[in-house]
Amino acid sequence: MKDFSTTSPIGTLARGGALALAALFLSSAATAAAQQQQPAAQQQAAPVPQGTNVPPPAAAPVPGEMDLARLIWSTMVTIDNANGSGNYTVLRDSSATGFQIANDPARLAQIFAGLRASRIDLTTTLLTAPSYTAAPQLLRPDVFQVQGYFPLRPRAVVFDMAFQWQNGQWRLFGVSVEPRVIAPPQQQAAPAE
Repeated sequence: MKDFSTTSPIGTLARGGALALAALFLSSAATAAAQQQQPAAQQQAAPVPQGTNVPPPAAAPVPGEMDLARLIWSTMVTIDNANGSGNYTVLRDSSATGFQIANDPARLAQIFAGLRASRIDLTTTLLTAPSYTAAPQLLRPDVFQVQGYFPLRPRAVVFDMAFQWQNGQWRLFGVSVEPRVIAPPQQQAAPAE
């Protein structure tokens, strides 16, 4: 199993990257606020009469190392294809419903304008495994976030992605991708004797 506890010299996401994830965090906050406003009686689940065959809610399977890398790689390729063609319909249509509602293709073209202008080939991320800056974390029972980078030269590709379990598969729920020059880690000086 991949050790997700590694850290890197990458700082926080740039302002443009944070905007791409804004819909994710705003929709989570709005859902929580709406649930707090409901009367307590409505928040409780209705009892299921005995003798009915109501299946329990399906738990989202936590993706393993290879499935996680596959999700990240496929997202990179989809974004690269959208940037190359200028058509963000496939990226939007293959994403989770919340992402689709928050982002029409024209908005996605605006969000990724800076990345498109950098002319970076995101398919080169397929040549290496992603490095993680933090362990994947659940934001909700059906949504997890993963952050990291691809250590490419001269510029690394930094990512912050969220995926939602929907219709039996993980779908893109929020994304930020940014090429960035990463300074090599500083080495500690040996103590003087």
